[in-house]
Parts: sequence; C-alpha cells; structure tokens
Amino acid sequence: MAQRPRSALQRLEKSVGQIASAATAQMERDLPWFRQLSAEDRSWIGLIVQAGIRSFVSWAGDPKRGSITADIFGTAPQKLTRVITLQQTVEMVRMSIDVIEGMIDDLVGPDDAPVVHEAVMLFGREVAFGTAEVYARAAEMRGAWDARLEALVVDSVLRGEADDAVRSRAAALGWESESRVVVVLGRAPSRTAGHTGGGELAVDEVRRSARSQGLDALCAVQGDRLVVVLGGVDDPDKAAGSIAGHFGDGAVVVGPLVADLLSANVSARAAVAGLRAANGWPAAPRPVSSDDLFPERALAGDGHARRQLVQDVYAPLVTAGPTILDTTAAFLESGGSIEATARALFVHPNTVRYRLRRVAELTGLSPNDQRHAYTLRIALTLGRLMSADTSR
Repeated sequence: MAQRPRSALQRLEKSVGQIASAATAQMERDLPWFRQLSAEDRSWIGLIVQAGIRSFVSWAGDPKRGSITADIFGTAPQKLTRVITLQQTVEMVRMSIDVIEGMIDDLVGPDDAPVVHEAVMLFGREVAFGTAEVYARAAEMRGAWDARLEALVVDSVLRGEADDAVRSRAAALGWESESRVVVVLGRAPSRTAGHTGGGELAVDEVRRSARSQGLDALCAVQGDRLVVVLGGVDDPDKAAGSIAGHFGDGAVVVGPLVADLLSANVSARAAVAGLRAANGWPAAPRPVSSDDLFPERALAGDGHARRQLVQDVYAPLVTAGPTILDTTAAFLESGGSIEATARALFVHPNTVRYRLRRVAELTGLSPNDQRHAYTLRIALTLGRLMSADTSR
C-alpha cells in the first residue's frame, strides 16, 4: 500500500468539523431514526463522528498505533448503546465513510486521493470491528447487571420482602404477569453448582422453556439450588413439568398457586419446606406438589404442614361423625382389608365401602390408595396428638 502523504492528512485534519457537519446533515436527511433522537443524543453522535474522523487521521499516519475503539467511542456515555442499535450504528458509520469518500477528492486533491481512499476503506473495516466490540461489551455488562438484579428479586421473593419496588424491578426484567404465580425449587444441575457460567446456562434454558409455554420466569441459582418463579400459570404441575428437565438430580418441588408476585413468598416457603422433606418420599413424581409432601413435611417438623393435615383431613372426618373416623382408623389398622374392617366393626362390607367413599369425598384422599392411606394415617395421628394437647 502506498505511503499516505502527510500533507493530505493535515488537510483532512483541518476539515474535521466540515466533514462531521456534512455527515450529521446527511444522517438528519436520510435516517428517520436519527431525526427521532433527542437533541442530546444527536449531539453525542456528532461528537462520535468527529472523534472518528480525528481517529482516522491519526490511524492513517500510523496504522500500528493500536485499537481505535477508545478513540471513537471513549467519550460517549454507555447508555448510548441502549438508545441506538448495533444496526443503526453500522448505518451511521457507513454513511460517515461515504461522506468522507465523497469529499476526499476536493479536500486532498487528485494526486493524493487514491491513497486516502484506500486508507478510508481499511479504516472502515477497523471501525466495524470496533463497533461490534463496543456492543458486545455493553451486552455483556447488561447481562451481568440483569442477572444480579434478577437474583435480588428472587431472593426478595424467598425472604417474603417483595413489594412494589420488587415488582417494578421484575417488570424491568420483562415480567408481565399480573396473577397466578408459583415457585419451583430443585437442585441445580451438577455443572452449575458453584459455577456462575453454568448457572447462567441453566437459567437461560429454564427461561426459554417457560417462554415457549407463554409463562414469565424469574430464575436464580442459590448455592446448590435452582429457584424459579413462574407467572401466568394455569396448571402448576404442567408449568413445573415444562422446566423440570433443567434441574439437577433429585426432587423438583412446586409450591401452591398464589395470587401475584407480591404473595409469591407463600409459594416459596412451601416449596422450600417440600424440598427439605422430599428425601422422605423417594418415589415422588417429578415435579411434585409441596402439598403432596405434607406427610414428609409434617414428620420433618413443618408446623404449617401439620396444621394443614389436621385441618383438611382429620377435622372433616371428626365433623362427619365417629363412624366415619372409626371406619377410617380400622381400615388403616387392618392393612387395607375391607372384610377385616367389617368384622372389627360388626358391619357389612358394603357399609365399609360406603363409608370409605365418604372419606374420599370429605378429604380428597382414597383410603384404597397406598399413598393416600399413608397421608390419612399421618393426619389421624397428628389430629389425635393435637386433640390430646388441647384437652389438657
């Protein structure tokens, strides 16, 4: 490549203002998005154009001087990458180069013009790489900030500290749901536990799966746990099932459906208690409802689960009368034999069958189902214990 004449570069340097004004005027005329920018943002772009032209003069005099990115974009505020897109910046750079090339012949003369044209072409390529670098760095910083903000929002939900400020932060992350929220909890995949990069991968996978189901999702890896808050949920089990494959080994627990993000701590508390007790039911489905883990949660010391079992299972049986309660207890004690229960109670087997159907109607639990029978047994035991405590 021919040596670039110093005199030509000096003439270009003296014309920086003129070239920048011409480039800005053409952008104003030919780029609709540029006209819609605020005066402040257009001013910043004008400064970038001037910096780019000065950088070209310096670079043309010494192409080995290093990166030109800082020269051109160093003075621009970081928020400008949010105002104009990468594609718009490329348009701006291309138009500026076209303006420079159109003015070269008049500014440097016909003898030096070919060498300067060649320099402009090479410089344009360098600027394109520099522009991509600026936007990649900005996207990385935005991603890191969003991840920290999302982790704070999820932590606030788990702590029961969600308020309007948390809802506003969630909206900034793309959360749109006004109602129907559940919290899903499980172990983080082994590749993510303790590794930020892997955690981001797991979170991205969860978010993609949730979006494909029309759900909002806020996700965070907390130690070895992966926490997901889902919004816009109609069926909690189906919603949790759509993301269960992204969790690590072990149980995936879905909390109860709650009204909105501000009350999501209720779902989170149940999911946390369920995950803590899930080892007590190795054959649990995946995902499993925190309510289905009431027996294990009760045995693990969860006072809420104990009260709920007594309220939802034991109390309705007591209210229905002693025959229903006694039949339930006798059936469980007999190992699930209708004939043995009938003999113990001195009634016909069909009477036992009728009463067991009433148990299912009252509690939603069928004594003939092994899992339901286990839940009934725990509920009856807790009910008796609590009744004994209150009678003292």
